Amino acid sequence: MIRANTDRKWLPLYEALASEVRLRILELLAEKQMNLKEIAERLALSSAILTMHVRKLELAGLIDTKMVRKQGGTHKICSLAETSVEITLPHAEAEERLFYEQNIPVGHYTSFEAHPTCGLATREKLIGQFDDPRYFLDPERVNAAILWLGKGYVEYKMPNYLLPSQRPDELEISFEIASEAPGANDHWPSDIRFYLNEVRLGEWTSPGDFGGHTRGRFTPEWWTTHVNQYGLWKVLRVNKTGTYMDGQQISDTTLEELRLEKHFWTLRFAVEDDAVHVGGMTLYGTGFGNYNQDIQIRLYYSQRR
Repeated sequence: MIRANTDRKWLPLYEALASEVRLRILELLAEKQMNLKEIAERLALSSAILTMHVRKLELAGLIDTKMVRKQGGTHKICSLAETSVEITLPHAEAEERLFYEQNIPVGHYTSFEAHPTCGLATREKLIGQFDDPRYFLDPERVNAAILWLGKGYVEYKMPNYLLPSQRPDELEISFEIASEAPGANDHWPSDIRFYLNEVRLGEWTSPGDFGGHTRGRFTPEWWTTHVNQYGLWKVLRVNKTGTYMDGQQISDTTLEELRLEKHFWTLRFAVEDDAVHVGGMTLYGTGFGNYNQDIQIRLYYSQRR
């Protein structure tokens, strides 16, 4: 996700989006990665005009391009670099919100239950063997940058840094996630549930396990192309009115129900037997996927008066 604001450095992004042609290019690349000739033919544009549009999208960070040898020639292949843009407009708050932030590598789980298809890998290599849950206890698992399971859960513990003089206002949990299909399948729904301190926050249905045609932006070259490549960046927020996924309410669970006064918190991602769609789960961390980031926890707070 690109998080932009009214800083003038984002002008290339806004310029790139302010064009019907460039929006159409983004729509085409959402279907599949394409070379310049294919895009030009679909849009009935000259090579010179298309090159100008592609350059603006590159400068804005919306697409990636790479040169590929194919069928005796060299082709410039274009693909989407981002899946969403969030724009924060100026606001009248007297001061910035206070928060504590933690980044948790995906391999730092403290409890798990993993059923095939399952596995995990560092940025350099696979840990153990495919579909063998025993390797989820391998000492090297703390270095994992991707993990996947057909059903089950992974659980993470984190410290509570709140002081007695501080009042929690909103909890924000961000992560890159997808389903887990044998191989990869963009249309493989999975109902993924989220818990904090054993309280269910809600459920979100992942649409698929993305891979095959397009590599993850940060997925290492040694990783084979026919399996999971990247996920979707999701933002889960809990406040005094309920729990929200990307701004849409998914449950009535509020911050007050989470027992945040505990010294340690427990976060669980789960695909459970009684779900309508038991389609597995893939979690991406730094060095894999499209966002190069671990699970991020932010607790916004204010000072008690």
